[in-house]
Amino acid sequence: MDTPFPFEPLLLFGFMAIMLLLGIFLRSSVKFFQKFLIPSCFIGGAVGLILISTGLISASTDMLEAFAYHLFIISFISLGLTTNVRKNDSNPAERSPVKGSAWMGLVSGAAMSMQAIVGALCIFLFNAAGYNLHPTFGFLAPLGFTQGPGQALSIGKVWEEFGFAHAATLGLSFAVFGFAFAFFVGVPLVNWGIRKGHSAQAPKSLPRDILTGIINKESRKESAGDLTTYSGNADTLALHAALVGLVYVLTYLLVLGIGLFISEEVAQSLWGFFFFFGLVIALFTKFIITRIGLGYLLDPGIQRRITGWSIDFLIIATIMAIQVIIVWQYIVPIIVIALASGLLTTFLVVYLGRRTWSYSLERTVGIYGITTGNVSTGLLLLRITDPEFETPVGLELGVQAIFSAPFVLSYMLLMHAPFWWNWSVESVVAVYAGAMLLSLALLKIFKFLGPRRF
Repeated sequence: MDTPFPFEPLLLFGFMAIMLLLGIFLRSSVKFFQKFLIPSCFIGGAVGLILISTGLISASTDMLEAFAYHLFIISFISLGLTTNVRKNDSNPAERSPVKGSAWMGLVSGAAMSMQAIVGALCIFLFNAAGYNLHPTFGFLAPLGFTQGPGQALSIGKVWEEFGFAHAATLGLSFAVFGFAFAFFVGVPLVNWGIRKGHSAQAPKSLPRDILTGIINKESRKESAGDLTTYSGNADTLALHAALVGLVYVLTYLLVLGIGLFISEEVAQSLWGFFFFFGLVIALFTKFIITRIGLGYLLDPGIQRRITGWSIDFLIIATIMAIQVIIVWQYIVPIIVIALASGLLTTFLVVYLGRRTWSYSLERTVGIYGITTGNVSTGLLLLRITDPEFETPVGLELGVQAIFSAPFVLSYMLLMHAPFWWNWSVESVVAVYAGAMLLSLALLKIFKFLGPRRF
């Protein structure tokens, strides 16, 4: 039957919503998911992937990837529009997040470069053994692990235009493996540290609200935000969503405009960095709004809800967009690279985290979540050992993006060197090796490493 309007996009969104609801139900009911604190969006996305892969549900992979791509950009724009509200810290020596955030930025840079090196070396070995893998295949590992599903998808989609077939779905598979390390290695790591007495803030057992993911009706509820507009005029949520839309359009025009003055190859790659341009314009927009005296209209609670909503649906869409048939064709190199990257990342982060000056367990698990997933997984692991965010580490996880940005952006640009400037992968690996040594040297120079603490 013909319909008067196209329903496909919203029906697909409705399917993702159903999967999220199912994930919430399973998280609140199944002990296994509670034990490893698997987020509802991850559970729902996995169930959706099974339904699509078995043919029980028909869904367009291209549309799922489009949803994931745009939700990823929305999350970064919303993050840039979020105003900062600092809580008082009872410890003046730890009030500033700069030192801890700088440490996290350097560790993130070292981990990402190491993952790129490991991935590239594995591809050298596989191709020498007779495989015919794309030379940049291994660089999908740091995109999936340290950068998360959004970057893996957006950069992978751009690489497909350069002849790297199925790069997007392969990148998403690495992101899923990264999340698996965050949950199935990160959570036991936190619990081990708590049992050994390395956390002053952790309770003897996690509250049931955290385990089930549902706040009990008798529990104290936190405010989602404050109204800054009169609802009879314009809803506050609508105002914040409108600002996201404004920044999105400005970013689109900027990327489109820059593309007119550069080569077609580089212009095509800019769409993979749309999220970064969006973040910058969002920060600039927030600065202008604040400077003209309208900053009071921006409520951080409401904006965080937009960020959180977009991330939840982003993860659902990215997992469901994975094409199992394609992943199965490359399952051996994917598993080998993912295991090597995950294990070495675990060793590196734990080694460096044990030697921080304070809050060693909290900083270790926080940055481990970031180097195997994203900031959300870092906060999730941190909340196990610091449920009320009484330590400064929660703030550091947010600020670390400033310090890790130079590494992340330069490393992502470096990944494009074989496409833009015809660099050999060996040359790129050599640069990554130097960058990793630089990150480790800076940790030593700034005295961010001390005696082992746990």
